[in-house]
Amino acid sequence: MNRRRLPIVLYIIIGLAVIGLFSQLFTNTIGFLTNIIVMIAVGIAIFSVIYFVFLKNRAPSNDMKKYKQAVKQSKSKYQQHSHSVPSTSKSIVLNKKKPKKKINKRAPHLRVIDGNKKGKDRATF
Repeated sequence: MNRRRLPIVLYIIIGLAVIGLFSQLFTNTIGFLTNIIVMIAVGIAIFSVIYFVFLKNRAPSNDMKKYKQAVKQSKSKYQQHSHSVPSTSKSIVLNKKKPKKKINKRAPHLRVIDGNKKGKDRATF
């Protein structure tokens, strides 16, 4: 029975709040808007104090530093360089062919580990 009373009381409180909100809006509009602006300003002030005092000075974890470093390295590796070459120097650039670097297809940090294989062939299943 206690569970059934709680929503009814909650709906009554919300209904009275809405009625009070509309009566304040229509009878004292300037006071209502002033109260809303003051509440928003106080909320922003409290949030900024909490953020700058407690959250901003927190040192990032070692994992986050490693992650940010990896993201930075990845961006620098896969960044597309888009620069335009003037038309007069295009023929010069085309005549100078740079030797291509040999691309290593296997990543150096990955390696194949041969384990003990049993006599089962996967194709025979």
